[in-house]
Order: sequence, then structure tokens, then C-alpha cells
Amino acid sequence: MRILLGTGLGRGVAEYGNMGDVAMLQAGVTRLLRLWPSATIQVLTDCSEDLVVHCPEAKPVAHHGGEVWFGEGLPIGQLTRILPSSITLKLATFSKSLRLRRPGLFGLILKSKLRLRDRPVDLNAVREFSKAFDKADLVVICGAGGFFDNCRGWNMDTLDLVEAAIQRHVPVAMLGQNFGPLADVEVLARMKSIIPSVDLLTLRGNRGGAAFIESMGIGNSKFQITGDEAIEMAYNLRTEEPGRALGINMRVSKSAETGSDDVQRLKPILQTFSRRQNADMIPVPISIHPYDRDDVAIKELLVGFDEQSDGGCKLRTPMKVIKQIGRCRVLASGAYHAAVFALSQGIPVVCLAKSPYFGSKFLGLGDQFGPGCETVFLNDPEMPEKLNEALEKVWQSAETLRVPLQMAARRQIESSCGAYQKIRNLLG
Repeated sequence: MRILLGTGLGRGVAEYGNMGDVAMLQAGVTRLLRLWPSATIQVLTDCSEDLVVHCPEAKPVAHHGGEVWFGEGLPIGQLTRILPSSITLKLATFSKSLRLRRPGLFGLILKSKLRLRDRPVDLNAVREFSKAFDKADLVVICGAGGFFDNCRGWNMDTLDLVEAAIQRHVPVAMLGQNFGPLADVEVLARMKSIIPSVDLLTLRGNRGGAAFIESMGIGNSKFQITGDEAIEMAYNLRTEEPGRALGINMRVSKSAETGSDDVQRLKPILQTFSRRQNADMIPVPISIHPYDRDDVAIKELLVGFDEQSDGGCKLRTPMKVIKQIGRCRVLASGAYHAAVFALSQGIPVVCLAKSPYFGSKFLGLGDQFGPGCETVFLNDPEMPEKLNEALEKVWQSAETLRVPLQMAARRQIESSCGAYQKIRNLLG
């Protein structure tokens, strides 16, 4: 049994910097090995060394090989400068058709092109990718939050892979996905032509995700809302006794539509609340890479409260983050997976949203977990009052919320694991 696994991880230096994405990859590999203990699971990655650290059971396959395979056309080169655009467009269409319908022939031409142009790195990556793809019995896209407007590159890469697998009659499972908000016309058109042919599709449960999928022409009998892939890991690491601290996370990023001014508005509210409860504030970063630095924003939130904190920059594995959250009575979080890790342990969360993307994810968590997951919008004129009210509410009811939240986590784990069992049916 050979499984080719696409991930929701970032690319390059950002690839293993988000502990939520890493947790979903780990969950996917673990569950697939439960189904097929002797399977070869090959993961598309930019950094084989990091994959070995986080998923030693998996085998790396150069993601770059897929980029070249799907990004390169036939060697028409200089012809594009002298031929009419209508002709070059037809050649590009023919190139894609050849790649989909005659991948063996396309591969021979592409490898010859790379060899003649002295591109040994690209050639080796394409060889590695095409060998893994040719031998795959199953293609899986594990839990991801990428189908939204700020993630066009990932959208197109994933759709290329899924489309090629479908064309080769290789079963495809897309598990624990987040869909929307998405308005990119080109991405939407490709999704409508590809996603309905996927063999198994499950959703995390973001608000509006099911309606989005139905707009793709997929009936509600063909997909399932299961919750997040990482819930099981956090639930299994839950502590017997509730913590006492206030956990804090702040996501400053383009997708969150947040900036330093939001950090400064939150700082006095969170610090005043912590002092009133005589509670420590402890950092809970999820994303620590050059593009999203939760730890930097958290350090700023702690200025004047805990000057020695490093913002949690040493918490570089999902397990370390989950155990840190286990020390909390309540979590205030601008990161989706920090909230997932807390709720799964029975720890209530106040989610801090601003963009429609994060709003839909947090509101979806509230739908999945029920009371104990509150969402406050940072662009609400009454944000300070609403945040104080939400924090006080969940702090006072934390102990009574613990068991119901854990029960909600168990329901989602059962649903998600059940969906993985359906993968067996894809292979006859």
C-alpha cells in the first residue's frame, strides 16, 4: 500500500512553523498507519529533515518536483515570442492535456527538456515526484485551512495534484478541510470542475463551509463535517486537573487582518483581567516562522506584566503547545489551532477574530463545541466591554464547562476517525 500525502503546511521556511498544521499532518499519518500498518506513506515536503523530526514514519517526496511537473509546459521556448498568442494558448492547453492524459510521454519530454537545459536539481525532483505519483494507490490531502482568498498558490497546487490523481483513476480523499471565504474566480472555476469528483471529502466545520461546498454542486450526502484532525491529539493529552492561568495568543497577519494597533488595544484588557483574577498570563504561540510570529505579538501583550517572557518561542512541537495550554483555566486566542487544542482538553476559549476568514473558523468551532467557545470581533466598537464580559463568563464557568467540552471533542474524534475508516472502501 502506497499513499501520497499532500499537506496544509506552508512552503519553504514557513513549512513546519505552524504547530496546528504540523498536528494535522501528524494526525493524518497516524490514522493512515492505523488502517494500513505496513503502508508506505510519502509526504510532499520542502524539508525532509523537518519531516523526519515530526513524522519519522513517513517518507519525504520533493514538493518542488510537483511544482516543476505541474508548472512546466512543453519546450516551446522562444516560439512564444514569434507565434500569435492564440497559437501559444493552444500549445499550452495541449501541454496540460498531454500531462493529464499521457503522463508517461509528458514525463519523458519534460525530463529531456530539464536535462538539455542543465537543470539537475529540477530533474531529480521531478524524477522523485513522478515515481511516487506513478506508484500511489491513494492520494490524501490531510487537514488544511487553505481554500480561502489569501492562499491562491496552495489552492492551485492542491487542485493540480487532485486533478491529476482523478485523471489517473487513483482514489482521492480530502480530509478535515476548511472552505471559504473564497471569491477568486479562477480558483472557484477549477474547484467546481475538480472537487465534485473527489472520492471522500470531510470538513472541519467552519461557519459557511457546508454551504460553500454545496455551491460547488456537491450534495450534502457526499461530504461530512467531522471537526478538526488535531482534536484527538489534544484530547489524549488532557490533564486531570484544570489549570489556573490565562493563556494568550495573538495572530498578527494578512489573513487575520490584524496589526500592532490591535495588540495595543488588547494589552490593557487582558492584563487587567489577569490581575483581577490573580492569574498568570502564559504564552501559547501556534505560528512561529518569518511570516507569522505569534510569539512576537504575545511578547508585546506581556510588556508591563511579564518582561521575562520569550513569547513561547521554544514551544516548537504540537505536544509542547498542548501541554502549555493544559496549564490554563481559560484561553484568549487569535489563532484557530490554539483554540482547538484548548477546547479539546475541556478548556474554554475566547476567540479573537477580525477577518471574515478567522471569523468563520471561530464561529464554526462554537458550532462544534457549543458553550465554552466565545468569539469577540476586534473591529466591534464595543470590543473592550464584550471581551471583558466573555472572559468573565468563561472564567467563572470553566469547571462546569470542562466535561461538556470534552464530550464534544469525543464526538468529533469518533466522527473523524470514522471517516478515515471509509477510506478502505475507496480501494475496493
